[in-house]
Amino acid sequence: MDNRPIGVFDSGLGGLTVLKEIMELIPTESVVYFGDCGRAPYGTKSKEMVIKYTFQDIRFLLNQDIKMMVIACNTMSACSLELVQHDFNIPVIEVIQPGSRCAVRETRNKRVGVIGTSATVNSGIYEKTIKKIDDSIEVYSQACPLFVNLAEEGWWDNDIAERITEEYLTPLKKEKIDTLVLGCTHYPLLSKVIQKVMGDDVKLVSSALEVAKVVKEVGQKDKMNRDESLSPVYRYYTSDSVEKFEALGGSILGKSIHSAGKVEIDKF
Repeated sequence: MDNRPIGVFDSGLGGLTVLKEIMELIPTESVVYFGDCGRAPYGTKSKEMVIKYTFQDIRFLLNQDIKMMVIACNTMSACSLELVQHDFNIPVIEVIQPGSRCAVRETRNKRVGVIGTSATVNSGIYEKTIKKIDDSIEVYSQACPLFVNLAEEGWWDNDIAERITEEYLTPLKKEKIDTLVLGCTHYPLLSKVIQKVMGDDVKLVSSALEVAKVVKEVGQKDKMNRDESLSPVYRYYTSDSVEKFEALGGSILGKSIHSAGKVEIDKF
């Protein structure tokens, strides 16, 4: 039994889609969430800068005495996972492997699309991971860098979002994919408009629930579960406007966020 919190972090608000699933699947666990909204998006940064930011985020969370960390960001997972696993002696959960496994299960015609930030798509990590599971699957990737900005602004379902989505996803529609991996934790916030553009025949895959399942499995396997008689405690931190974080974050989680803290992340 381990009553310390789980640490969840992302470049901004997107990781809250993962946190929401963790809250619902493991309601007894306490969580510390950090969203680096002040430096988002990470997906347009160099690999070296993403790694630097990732390590700063982790050092902040380690100061919160976490027992496990969840990298709720595809860009960070793609650029820094191996280094993180090597440098920190704590269970590390990432988003790419669970999302890839789900896509392989869901596809029927073995034509899978992947959308993500430029950094994630350019890394080729999803194609490598999916083909390692089933090398007969064809993977078609498309970078959608503006999606993060739309998500961070709360423009999840309007005319602007739809026009940008049409521009990005038209090439994937031509490839006759039947499954689309939302390869960024911000993208589920745009799922309504993405589904509208792609059509109901295309299955959207978000890694959020799959990641929550892995968190639960690791906690049980390593005997790290929290005492179920205790009430969970949720703490939130951001590197940008607390007011904006609380308003949009509350909309994502479906519950109010109060007393979020602001972090000078460059100090870590």
